[in-house]
Amino acid sequence: MYKIRTLNAISPAGFESLDTTRYSVSDDEKNPDVILVRSATMHDMEFGPELLCIARAGAGTNNIPIDRCGERGIIVFNTPGANAEAVKELVMCSLFLSSRDITGGIEWVKSIASRGDEISALVEKGKNAFSGPEIHGKTLGVIGLGAVGAKTAHAAHSLGMRVYGYDPYLSVDAAWRLSSHILHARDLDTIYANSDYITIHVPYLDATHRLIDSRAIAKMRDGVRIVNLARAELVSDDDVLEAIAAKKIACYVTDFPNAKMANAEGVVAIPHLGASTPESEDNCAQMAVREIVDYIENGNIINSVNMPFVMLPRTGDMRICVIHKNIPDMISKITGAVSACGINIENMINAGSKGRGEAYTVIDASSVAPGLAGAIRAIDGVIRVRVLE
Repeated sequence: MYKIRTLNAISPAGFESLDTTRYSVSDDEKNPDVILVRSATMHDMEFGPELLCIARAGAGTNNIPIDRCGERGIIVFNTPGANAEAVKELVMCSLFLSSRDITGGIEWVKSIASRGDEISALVEKGKNAFSGPEIHGKTLGVIGLGAVGAKTAHAAHSLGMRVYGYDPYLSVDAAWRLSSHILHARDLDTIYANSDYITIHVPYLDATHRLIDSRAIAKMRDGVRIVNLARAELVSDDDVLEAIAAKKIACYVTDFPNAKMANAEGVVAIPHLGASTPESEDNCAQMAVREIVDYIENGNIINSVNMPFVMLPRTGDMRICVIHKNIPDMISKITGAVSACGINIENMINAGSKGRGEAYTVIDASSVAPGLAGAIRAIDGVIRVRVLE
C-alpha cells in the first residue's frame, strides 16, 4: 500500500481514479511515500527515506526544496498547463481592469447608494472619472509563451490586439501551438518599446528576480499598463509605485497583494485568484495524481522539475529504476551489475537533468536476481534503486 499525504486541500476529483487497494490518502500520514501539495511551504520539512516523490498541484514549485529532493532521489512533479485556462481568463479580465477604473467606479457607486433619486444624475456627472481606453487596436507584450502566455496571446489577438511575444526558452512544442499572428520579439526591449500593455508569464528564478524594475520601466511607453499574475518577486513594487506617481505607468494589476500594494493608487490588487476555479483545481489534482501513479507503477517521469523526462513502454516482466549522479561510467557500472547477475537487458533508457547533478536510468528485464538491487545500490554515485514487477 502506497501512502499519499496531502498538505493542502486537494480536489477530490484527483483521487477518483486511484486504486484504493494500492493507495491510501490522508492529511496526517507520518511516513508517506508521496506528498501532494499546493501552496504549503516545505523547505523546513524533514523527509523520510520512504518518500519517493512530491507532486505540486500547480505550476510553481518555489515552496519545495528542489535541490535537496534531487540529492535524496525524490522526484518533484508539477502540473504545467493544468490551470492555464483559469489564469488566462483572469489575465484578460486584468487587461480590462487596467484600462478603465472599474473597481474604483463600483466602490464610488456604493458610496452614493444612500442618495436615493439623485443617484442617476450623480452617475452621469461622475462617470468620466473612471473612463479609460479600449484594448482593441492596442499592443500587448507577452513575456513568457508557455501554456498561460500562449493562451493569453491568442485570446488578446482574437479581441483585436496586436501581440508581441517574447520567450528565449520557447520549446518546439510550444512554438507549434503559437499562431502565426503573434509577432516574435527577439528581446525584452522590443516588448518594452512597442507595448501599451505588458503581461508577465515566466517562472521565478534568480535570473527573473525583479525582471520589471526601474531600468525596464524606463524603456517602456508612457502610460503603460502592466499585469503580473505570475509571481510577486518578478516585479519591484517600489519601482512600480514610483513610476505610477510619475505617470509612467498608468496601472499595475497584481495577484499578490502586500502592505505596499493593497491600497496603492494606480494598483489593482487581486487576492491570488489566478488558478482559483473549480475546473483548475480539478485539472491540477488529476494531472498530479496521474504523474504520481505513472512514476510509482511504471517508473516514468513526466513534468518533473528536478529530473529528466523519461517515458519507456514496458517490455519486460521486471523494471529496474535507478536515480544516480550524472557522472562518467555510471551506465556501464549499472549494466555491468545487471550482466553479472546473468540477467538479459531487453530495453533501457537513460537521461540526465540539464544543469543538475542527477540522472535517471530505466532497464527492462525478463527477471531480476535477488541481490541485484543491492549490487546496484552499492555503486558509488547511485542515489536510489527501485525494482518494479
